Amino acid sequence: MRVIMLVAALLVGLAAPAQATFGTVLPTLSRNLVSYYDFEHPVRGDLALERDRGRSGTSLQLINGGAEMRVRDGAFRGSRTSLQLKQINPDVAGNDDWKAGLYRETGVPTLKAFNGAREASILGWVKMTGQNPAPNSNSANPSDLYGAIGLAGVLTGDSNGHAVRALLELIQVDGKLKLVALARRIDGGESQTFAAAEDWQKLLPQNEWVFLAATFDFDTGKMALYRNGKPLAGAYVVAGDPWQLEGDPEPDVASATNPRGFKIGGSYPQNTREGNACNCRMDSLMFLDRAVRPWEVSLQHRLMKG
Repeated sequence: MRVIMLVAALLVGLAAPAQATFGTVLPTLSRNLVSYYDFEHPVRGDLALERDRGRSGTSLQLINGGAEMRVRDGAFRGSRTSLQLKQINPDVAGNDDWKAGLYRETGVPTLKAFNGAREASILGWVKMTGQNPAPNSNSANPSDLYGAIGLAGVLTGDSNGHAVRALLELIQVDGKLKLVALARRIDGGESQTFAAAEDWQKLLPQNEWVFLAATFDFDTGKMALYRNGKPLAGAYVVAGDPWQLEGDPEPDVASATNPRGFKIGGSYPQNTREGNACNCRMDSLMFLDRAVRPWEVSLQHRLMKG
């Protein structure tokens, strides 16, 4: 059955726009691939920028570490390099952590696909390479740790560099760190969180590449998490209707604002402070403007693994 689905996906992909990513991205995803970063394509003339191989052409900033953040450690066969994210001086309050992203206070026009979006997805490879959660460099207590581990997110249209429209991250839920999909449909409104039930250290063992995915449906309120192509059991954290889905108008969509950017490996991509640093590596991050189907997540993982 999976072979049949893969053949069908390839046939559908023949009708999709040609992508430079063909061979590493499932053809059925190409049309909705807003941004794709494999960390093997620096922008000509500026090695601290990563070229977007998705349709939006949104260059990504490699913050504080620049070109040194690209390391020889591909997550899968055919990948040569990945992105190293880490703290530099955890004992000092500052903003020198290696992270990636971009931030524009007036919104990023090239990310307009997430303006009024009905759905979204974030996919990518993650490998824990150091202490996580990281020491809280904003605290005077040397034993204080951050309450979250930053992975990848799309900022809201009014974000201060932390608030997100769609996010894949690890955060505290009822006193325990959990892998979560978290999203905010309305700028300035409440967020909803879908938290994986399994222990995060089993989901993300040290020094092991893992393929993660999070999907978001702003109309139905449904979110999902996946690990290595398989769905994860979990539960919604916020009771009630935090996304304000009840009542007209329909369908429900995200705020009609351009996101202020991406955050990867921590918050505040404008580099004003350190927040929720991740001592980890990431590879082949994908941001889509629709919810990827379960069979597509599975086939995307298989396609990359070879």
